[in-house]
Amino acid sequence: MLVVETVVRIRREHAGGKSIRAIARDLRLSRKAVRKAIGAPEGAFTYHRAVQPLPRIGPFQERLDTLLTENEGLPRRDRLRMTRIHDLLQREGFEGSYDAVRRYASRWTATRRKDAGDGAPAFIPLLFQPGEAYQFDWSHEDVEIAGASVRVKVAHMRLCASRAVYVRAYPRETQEMVFDAHARGFAFFGGVPLRGVYDNMKTAVTTVFTGKDRVFNRRFLIMADHYMVEPTACSPAAGWEKGQVENQVQTIRGRFFQPRLKFASLEELNGWLEAECRRWAAMQSHPEQRDMTVAEALAAERPALQPRLAPFDGFHETEHAVTGTCLISFDRNRYSVIAKAARRPVQVRAYADRIVVRCGDAVVAEHPRHFGRNRTIYDPWHYLPVLARKPGALRNGAPFQGWELPPALTRLRRKLGAGDEADRRFVRVLAAVMSDGLDAVDDAIREALEAGAASDEVVLNILARRREPPRPPTIITAEDLALVHPPVANCARYDSLRDTSAAA
Repeated sequence: MLVVETVVRIRREHAGGKSIRAIARDLRLSRKAVRKAIGAPEGAFTYHRAVQPLPRIGPFQERLDTLLTENEGLPRRDRLRMTRIHDLLQREGFEGSYDAVRRYASRWTATRRKDAGDGAPAFIPLLFQPGEAYQFDWSHEDVEIAGASVRVKVAHMRLCASRAVYVRAYPRETQEMVFDAHARGFAFFGGVPLRGVYDNMKTAVTTVFTGKDRVFNRRFLIMADHYMVEPTACSPAAGWEKGQVENQVQTIRGRFFQPRLKFASLEELNGWLEAECRRWAAMQSHPEQRDMTVAEALAAERPALQPRLAPFDGFHETEHAVTGTCLISFDRNRYSVIAKAARRPVQVRAYADRIVVRCGDAVVAEHPRHFGRNRTIYDPWHYLPVLARKPGALRNGAPFQGWELPPALTRLRRKLGAGDEADRRFVRVLAAVMSDGLDAVDDAIREALEAGAASDEVVLNILARRREPPRPPTIITAEDLALVHPPVANCARYDSLRDTSAAA
């Protein structure tokens, strides 16, 4: 193909009267090429191949067209990848490369769109009013927590008007994590928009119908009603309907998570992410209002947001049975509950960072939530009623291994010594916590130790004295009923009587 400079030279020399034969000889070109350059409009010299040779695909072109046509009619999730189509052709004897199949498929798709009158996909720019809407999505990011490589699930929220962003990392994408992300996101923004835009995530949408009709999850609707938010779900596989947060996922991944972050805990990571969201907002210009930053746009949008109410009680509740050892199994871990709930059904309310176990209306356990596997989390105080009946379990009972007791109880146990009798005495003091409370027992132990009496009997005696009702006040005698000669408590008078009788 001739470059523009050569085409211009050919046209200039021909206009000066030089023959085509001379131009071809001097530039070492064919006379056909020179004629084409002279006849080209405004120096445009392009080559269009009339027929594309297909040395490898030719015998399989009909079969490939059939595969591409069938594939185009399938739902998006069921469509074959080009690597799979290439593999199917190879099974039938095709010896060409994958790139040949890919290039042919690209030309085939472009031709189909041209014949159908469809061009490249086009979109309409959207404009949101302050406080109108936010968008929500998840992404998966790789970080290093406590020296171990971990893939965390990152919740993304974005205000559509001010473009303010909020991100927070979680171990899971479960519903309680969605609730927690909303509570923290609205607190970060300082208010609640009128509408939320989501994809069809299972924690929010139960059933997808044709068009925009959806059946939302019951608990998700309760959360939306709590914050007075209208939930809106995108069309399936239509990420452009929440394009702001889709772009945010890519932006935040490049700005926040690369290179790989390293933190001691997930809480430390989330603290850093929130600070980075504030820093990014203070530095980033608003894409439409270039004279202000995202932070300034957020400050201007806050008056238009709905006031933020108390955080939604965002838990996911499931039913469980308590074993005879006062344990429940939840999320591949085991947690202890108080002894009175043994062998009874309980309800576990899972939050993003803790679990609360209820038996009827009573809370029978509350633990920080663990996301590992095959761990058993004990609270030794849950087993205190059982220990009071079986004090011998203090030494080898699994819940009591490494039990961190208050300082006074630790000193008393050390002074009582080791052995079955010492354990029995110490359990008697521990059992008093059920009736008197830990603070009262701790004070009684301190009083006994200060008096130099490290004994369970002394501690229990102090607690018993403190439980005695106060003495009634002294009766005040009226003035007209007072005795003229009140009795005198003087036992010496009896000695005087004895001396008188001896003299007689």
